[in-house]
Amino acid sequence: MKTNDFDFNLPEELIAQHPLENRDTSRLLIVDRENQSFSHKHFYDILEELSSNDVLVINNTKVMPARLIGEKEDTNAVIELLLLEQKESLWDALVKPGRRVKVGTVISFGRGMLKAKCVGEKEDGIKTFQMIYEGIFYEILEQLGQMPLPPYIHEKLEDKDRYQTVYAKEIGSAAAPTAGLHFTKDLLDKIKEKQIEIIEVTLHVGLGTFRPTSTETIEDHHMHKESYLISEDAANRLNLAMQNKKRIVAVGTTSVRTLESNYDGTSFKPGLYETDIFIYPGYKFLTIGALITNFHLPKSTLVMLVSALSCRELILKAYKEAIKEKYRFFSFGDAMFIK
Repeated sequence: MKTNDFDFNLPEELIAQHPLENRDTSRLLIVDRENQSFSHKHFYDILEELSSNDVLVINNTKVMPARLIGEKEDTNAVIELLLLEQKESLWDALVKPGRRVKVGTVISFGRGMLKAKCVGEKEDGIKTFQMIYEGIFYEILEQLGQMPLPPYIHEKLEDKDRYQTVYAKEIGSAAAPTAGLHFTKDLLDKIKEKQIEIIEVTLHVGLGTFRPTSTETIEDHHMHKESYLISEDAANRLNLAMQNKKRIVAVGTTSVRTLESNYDGTSFKPGLYETDIFIYPGYKFLTIGALITNFHLPKSTLVMLVSALSCRELILKAYKEAIKEKYRFFSFGDAMFIK
């Protein structure tokens, strides 16, 4: 299957540059797979689409202020790091400009409050760093780091909490699980009042999710590994939901990848794991019955995943409908419910 099969033309003015004042007032395109039809609502109407036979699965990862801008110690050249993942005492990061940083290079941030020494190089421009600091790393990162907004967002984010879900807990992501940005605490309370179970999992969003496809055929694309965690309580509740034939509604593609990676055909297993699962048309889903998601970039692995749940033609038709109706796209944009 060709990567270009998942391309579409998007007017630049439809790329959302800032979040709406109220999270749940974003628009919601309902995609009915059975009837091959669309309807237009607002996100708070998701309540009408859910029943007590549903289980809502959310990703409670928290975005790190993962963008660091510092200087090479020897030349004072400006260097930017995007922290991706911690591996024991080391960090993998994307570097800009990468050619200026070799093994042995030391970068200083905050006048030496934090230093990063390059100790290794990997594929796709990823480099490995030893962090040098005194105190608690995440407290230093809060002081020096910036929220890692995607490059297509050009406006400054006034409130950095708007790039977090209201249920974000477990710090470790280099990007937000954006489908969850539409939920408010009040909406979640109403969902619980409707006797709809909410189960939390954790997948730390990294390069596997937001790396663009560069291969001509999608089968040649390689997904980077991302870590995920399913607690014993979450695994037990998910297994019970499967036994009781409840509909699992995943919030976001990261929740989908967590569930589909972990389920072995008979049960979910608690623990900390890694996944490089790549879901595209032809994939047979084992766990989910519906998906809440945002509108994704052309030719991205996320469009491919969404197309696998429905079909490529219906999803591209839905995107065409959203463009015609001037929906807002990408991270701070509107939402889609595929049922």
